[in-house]
Amino acid sequence: MKAKIIVDNISDGNVSGEWGLCVYIEYNDKKILLDTGASALFARNAEAFGINLDDIDMAVLSHAHSDHANGMQYFFEKNSRAKFYLQKTADENCYRKKFIFHKYIGISKGTLKKYSDRIVFIDGKYMLCDGVYLIPHTTDGLDSIGLREKMYVKTDGKWLPDSFSHEQTLVFDTEKGLVIFNSCSHGGASTIIREVSSAFPDKHVYALIGGFHLFNKSENEIREFAGKIRETNVGYLCTGHCTGQRAYDILQAELGGIIHKLHVGLTMEF
Repeated sequence: MKAKIIVDNISDGNVSGEWGLCVYIEYNDKKILLDTGASALFARNAEAFGINLDDIDMAVLSHAHSDHANGMQYFFEKNSRAKFYLQKTADENCYRKKFIFHKYIGISKGTLKKYSDRIVFIDGKYMLCDGVYLIPHTTDGLDSIGLREKMYVKTDGKWLPDSFSHEQTLVFDTEKGLVIFNSCSHGGASTIIREVSSAFPDKHVYALIGGFHLFNKSENEIREFAGKIRETNVGYLCTGHCTGQRAYDILQAELGGIIHKLHVGLTMEF
């Protein structure tokens, strides 16, 4: 398989970045898009890299936040056939609280209704195609993370701490082992690795690629995070977006050669 970073926070020469993520993946004869960044930038970058969005066979939304979902409408304009896969609890209802105010950070309003014929809501472990899977979170206790991060969902007029039940993990079975993509890892990267290991008890998790949501964490929290990752025996990490440079530097000191940095234009092969 081959994966190329279309959007990340770090640009590459003349190809711009933004706070968001989009990954193009080729696996056997399938072309898969993970997320669409925060704007139409992913479409311009894909064109710059010679990727025809109309050739995409299927698309996945990692979770229902705007920096991963706001390019969806542009994808549907460019691609006339691919289905877009979301967890069943994904909705246009995600907010971040600042002081007494709730700022909307979710999927662009009206998208789910307008493109309902192209969107597939899934529940539980799901096989996209042979060797490619979507794994949901075990959300017990994750509302405490929502409280800490000040992230909420509005349900039936009530503000509830986000349990990240709308977040899902994209998994590929490769010769090197399982390769995991989780764009923000709100539920914790080590937890995600364990979830995937539990779903595939006879497989080894080789790689985890995506953001780790450490940009706002203390040094002690980041080092504790590194310790948990070491315990998983994962062999390859590639991270960016919401990880942040400070956290990346600490992780590199802790984890050494297994960690690599995401940036626009990066190509990985497994």
